[in-house]
Amino acid sequence: MSDELDELVSGYAALRGMSFDERAGGLLRLAELLEKEQDSLAKLMAREMGKPVTQGKAEAAKCATACRYYAQHAERMLSPVEREGATMIYQPLGPVLAIMPWNFPLWQVFRFAAPALMAGNTILLKHASNVSGCAREIVALVAEAFNRKDLMQAVFISGEQATEWIGDPRVRAVTFTGSTEAGRKVAAAAGKHLKKSVLELGGSDPYLILKDADLPEAAKICAAARMVNAGQSCIAAKRFLVEHDVYEEFLPLLKAELEKFAPGDPLDENTLLGPMAREDLRDEIHHQVEDSITAGARLLLGGKIPEEPELRGKPYYPATLLADVRPGMRAFDEETFGPVAAVMRVKDEAEAIQWANQSPFGLGGAVFSRDMARARRVAEALETGTVAINGQVVSDPRFPFGGVKDSGWGRELGEEGIREFVNLKTLR
Repeated sequence: MSDELDELVSGYAALRGMSFDERAGGLLRLAELLEKEQDSLAKLMAREMGKPVTQGKAEAAKCATACRYYAQHAERMLSPVEREGATMIYQPLGPVLAIMPWNFPLWQVFRFAAPALMAGNTILLKHASNVSGCAREIVALVAEAFNRKDLMQAVFISGEQATEWIGDPRVRAVTFTGSTEAGRKVAAAAGKHLKKSVLELGGSDPYLILKDADLPEAAKICAAARMVNAGQSCIAAKRFLVEHDVYEEFLPLLKAELEKFAPGDPLDENTLLGPMAREDLRDEIHHQVEDSITAGARLLLGGKIPEEPELRGKPYYPATLLADVRPGMRAFDEETFGPVAAVMRVKDEAEAIQWANQSPFGLGGAVFSRDMARARRVAEALETGTVAINGQVVSDPRFPFGGVKDSGWGRELGEEGIREFVNLKTLR
């Protein structure tokens, strides 16, 4: 650890001394490299964690977009503020420990790294062990773009070791994306050592389909929101709360859309649903499905581990649809980190809001209604960090992203994200 952090401390002194234009130049070169290498990066993600190459290319392109966004806007976001005879300035903190997950190997890193680098912070990257190749590529791209090897360093250690490193005085802050259980450990370590932290944890995003929604369009969006990255996303749609009057009409529409996601080779450009990242994750989602069926849920699609010869040897799981899901079932109460849609019937808008909020999580959610005033009212009642109206929850460089309750604290992206890891200093 000593060598990596010593380099980052040296790199921090250099990066802090750069102008915004110099940092922006590095980020713009980084964006170009990401686009140039998007094919090879997509194939690497497909091999390491099963992401279909079309989704991998889009992920690399999105990272490039974030780099350009902060290259263009960071100076404005961090410019001094004059107030009643005093001046407030934003200064970087120093090396930030980033503990990152495997599900979006590039985006999870760059949505933090682009603003952190523009603010003048260096990065110690502890990536998930199953995407070590992605970690090495990210560090190499940053080094090439900035022509320095001391702005980002990767370390290959356990999660337990990473939490111990939070106590090193050279680490000035920590950002973590992952499970709520692991997030509690990171938060405890950060609190013990009085280090600033940002936590983006689990989610069980509710999608509310009201009786005046455009049902075919809602079904299309809901299926895509559930199947993204084989359902392995904190902001994937997970619980579908459908008003009683349109419940039976919506189910076949959603089923038809989910049927379009056939499992296939992630290296095939036509594949929409690749394998899950690990066999234990596939087994866990299958147990959640089976337990929910035993508790009374109705299986309308999928729900069985594929036995086709071409799918053997990798942890595939089919698009699965559970109807008549109720509180008390695992598919409702827990985060389902896989391609499983759990649909619940609700009598009205009030009950939809009640059960949407009846969750320890509060990351994202969505509301579908033709009445925009009604949709806005319902959206404001949801206890989440983001709500999409007649659309899918996504992270966007322009807007703050994060959750409440067991989904964590702090924000990434937007102005709020770049200001998480700076010292707001008052001069008077």
